[in-house]
Amino acid sequence: MAGPDAAPGFQEIAVGLVDPSPYQARREIAPEQLRELAESIRAEGLLQPIVVRRQGERFQLIAGERRWRAFQLLKIKVIPARLVEASDASSAAIGLIENLQREGLNPLEEAQGYASLIRDFDLTQDTAAERVGRGRATVANSLRLLSLEAELQGYLAKGLLSVGHAKVLLGIEPGASRLVLARRILEGGLSVRGAEKAAQASRRAPGSPRSERGSRPQHAAAVAGIERKLTSHLGARVAVLHSARRGRIIIEYRGNEDLQRLLEKLGVEA
Repeated sequence: MAGPDAAPGFQEIAVGLVDPSPYQARREIAPEQLRELAESIRAEGLLQPIVVRRQGERFQLIAGERRWRAFQLLKIKVIPARLVEASDASSAAIGLIENLQREGLNPLEEAQGYASLIRDFDLTQDTAAERVGRGRATVANSLRLLSLEAELQGYLAKGLLSVGHAKVLLGIEPGASRLVLARRILEGGLSVRGAEKAAQASRRAPGSPRSERGSRPQHAAAVAGIERKLTSHLGARVAVLHSARRGRIIIEYRGNEDLQRLLEKLGVEA
């Protein structure tokens, strides 16, 4: 087992000596996904070592946080790792690349990852794109998502809105009109093409409804609070789509076991 003075290369490192990366782009790791990964590691072993760098007497993750957390879940004391020498900027870029290529960030996490590279390491969009092997236009379009309202970013992160929908919304002036259109997309299940037609119609309309403009911030905060409470209670991502006339509650689950857990939590017999 490698200690903190170990030379770069493949090593076995104490799980307890590893710290998560402060540049991790992934904001959430679903518990059910972590359990599935842990069971896979238990059955097949770890197929891909984590990547770490030395930080004083400890090690800092560069890539492989889900694998590291799965080892913690399994209570395994050591984990195979590739020990590298990397600057802060290189560490952040490597971690973002790994997430983009292997672990499927949602669109908002991807945008936040690019923004972190640019903000924290004083990079241009061109340089950041080069670091992660993406085109400048790809990075620029991704960063535009961060100009959406917080409510819409939440829908995008949960997969309720697609990147195509987000591009349509970005063509609408920020404020009530954009939020109203987003609600129409969600409540009506509009395709991207349907959203484009609705956006064109809204541009021709003589102004936004005043009642929406005044009530929207309080409305959004109330709905977000309900979502947080339901998410905490059920242990699953929950989205509440609410309007004065109707609404929907969407509960995400992963796999049969997670569905069964939710049914039991809700007191429903399968």
